[in-house]
Amino acid sequence: MTPRDTVAAFPATSQQSAIRATPFVWIEPANIPPRKWLYGHHLIRGYVSLTVAPGATGKSSLLIADALAMSANRNLVGTPVYAGRPLRVWIWNLEDPIDELQRRITATAIQYQIHSTDIEGRLFVDSGRDQSLCIARQGHNGIEILDPVIDALQAEILAREIDVLIVDPFVSSHQVSENDNGAIDAVAKKWGAIADRTGCAIELVHHLRKLPHGIEATAESARGAVSLVAAARSVRVLNRMAKEEALQCGLTSNKGHFKVSDDKNNLAAATDSENWFRMESVQLDNGDNVGVVVQWDKPDPFDGITPRHLLAVQKAIDGKDYRQNVQATDWVGQHIGHIVGLDPAKPHDKNRLKSLIKTWINNGALIADEIMNKKGRPTPVIAVGKWVTAAEVAATNVADDEFPLG
Repeated sequence: MTPRDTVAAFPATSQQSAIRATPFVWIEPANIPPRKWLYGHHLIRGYVSLTVAPGATGKSSLLIADALAMSANRNLVGTPVYAGRPLRVWIWNLEDPIDELQRRITATAIQYQIHSTDIEGRLFVDSGRDQSLCIARQGHNGIEILDPVIDALQAEILAREIDVLIVDPFVSSHQVSENDNGAIDAVAKKWGAIADRTGCAIELVHHLRKLPHGIEATAESARGAVSLVAAARSVRVLNRMAKEEALQCGLTSNKGHFKVSDDKNNLAAATDSENWFRMESVQLDNGDNVGVVVQWDKPDPFDGITPRHLLAVQKAIDGKDYRQNVQATDWVGQHIGHIVGLDPAKPHDKNRLKSLIKTWINNGALIADEIMNKKGRPTPVIAVGKWVTAAEVAATNVADDEFPLG
């Protein structure tokens, strides 16, 4: 059937007759308006972005730091303000009371030495306990979009010239089934329409579903319908530090440390970067201690480890059949520790040695092998894989007398 036959078979209705295909008009690349990024490559005018995190991670504290950074036009937590001027930011927290928000904002301002004059007239804060926000609900005949609420919200955004609206959490901004893809798609797209009509960037904050132990969250781990993630142009995900990571970093606990990953971005190049943060206590003059987000540089297990060290390790274990099992008295990590200056008896050093061995196995410098022990049972051992080249060793710029290879 040809296109003409199709038209003949299905006569146009009055609604269909109003549909028109728009011819593409070529615009010189230099004349195409650039994307209006406001805050890093996460918040952009006219679009909805999403922050997904488990409960009690630090997401609300991070969002407060973001809001202060934008309203003061300062890079506080590693994300640049691209607008070139201070932004007008509206935090609408639908869970916490206004006095708790006051504590968190004030503590964050103290931590970053932000004064009232730095943000005056540009930061707006509301609590859902004083002023609720619901743009859609489940009616008897399906989803009911609450247009009067949306109209009032859009009018206030325009009147206040709001650049960024933060809604925390998204689930409290509607009364439809969280698992209904169609319903959540309609609500998410309505938020997108609000962003488009007002020219502001909208940040929706959402929770994760419960994950199996040890599984790291991604954008697809967001609770409920997947249509919310699909509607967002940028999705960042917060993950708590794992206990093993804490030991590798020399920490006694993993609590209070989390990372933020850029898990989805439809309008910018994808990156594998991870930004780490920790919660730090700030005491207010009223005696309250409040958690504040600060950037944190995660130690690298390979700090100070060079190809010259690896070559020495390969020479030391070649043909020795040192054990792969960390519980074995002849564990390979015992011998590697002597070479790289780590003590396997210390939990931090032991976990760092495990990371080194795992990485070297993954890149082929070492291999996991098996031998038959005296009882004729297979025993996992570590052997040399691909030898380090002379060129790789020479590139380390470490003098021979600083690190003799024996």
